[in-house]
Amino acid sequence: MKKTICALAAFATLSAAPYALAHKQGDILVRAGAATVVPNESSDDVLGLGEFGVSSNTQLGLTVGYMLTDNISIELLAATPFKHDVSLGNGVGDIAEVEHLPPTLMIQYYFLDSTSKFRPYVGAGLNYTTFFNEDFNGKGKGLGLSDLKLDDSWGLAANVGIDYQLKDNWFVGASVWYADINTDVSFKAGNDRVTIDTDIDPWVFMVSAGYTF
Repeated sequence: MKKTICALAAFATLSAAPYALAHKQGDILVRAGAATVVPNESSDDVLGLGEFGVSSNTQLGLTVGYMLTDNISIELLAATPFKHDVSLGNGVGDIAEVEHLPPTLMIQYYFLDSTSKFRPYVGAGLNYTTFFNEDFNGKGKGLGLSDLKLDDSWGLAANVGIDYQLKDNWFVGASVWYADINTDVSFKAGNDRVTIDTDIDPWVFMVSAGYTF
């Protein structure tokens, strides 16, 4: 009888103890980690030298999300400025350097319930990319190129990811993002103004640690 009473008491204590909930309604999720932008670029022909090439770059990625329900969140992606070398083919190589910021607002759906340590998710939203510090290097200037400008871009975005709760409010995660980034690249070639339609359309890979408030 005593064993039965002790077992019932233990069960009652465990039942009363709160579950460690992962990503529940009302939570604010903050992530920080390494974000790598890998452009999937294409462009119109540039002065008979082929298409633009754009290098990959890794920066500090940050996301802030708010759980509207146990399964639906709204999230903003931000980062320190990404820097890319711009190149041309036919042995020309790098001709310019460009920086950009790609804030992206997403609506995301988290699978499983709030008691699960693993929370895979998918999302869709809108990307805004602004370019700055566009400049030709010595090689580009040697080709007679100057006054480089890239138009800002609006486009759709999507992502998939997974979070794993470690302990209390801490979790780790990994995600893959895709953004539709299209820009008009304009510059002077001698005295002529040239505009090249360019798609950057990068994949973004992010590994992060996060905290739930």
